[in-house]
Amino acid sequence: MLTFLMVVDAIISVALIGAILGQEAKSGGMGGMDGSSDAVFSGKARGMDALLARVTVVLAILFAIITIIIARMVS
Repeated sequence: MLTFLMVVDAIISVALIGAILGQEAKSGGMGGMDGSSDAVFSGKARGMDALLARVTVVLAILFAIITIIIARMVS
């Protein structure tokens, strides 16, 4: 059971990395600090960005829960 959970945790972590890297940048980086960029407060994400944002949240929650379960089983 422990090995199965560790494999699932690894798969979720790779999927989480992919979901994060697939999203578009939300800000202008350091250039947005002077107030010249409106991209930071441009509103809600739409389309693929909204889907990837939801997938990221779900995968992060699953990753955290499974990691806590693994930690409890080992100790």
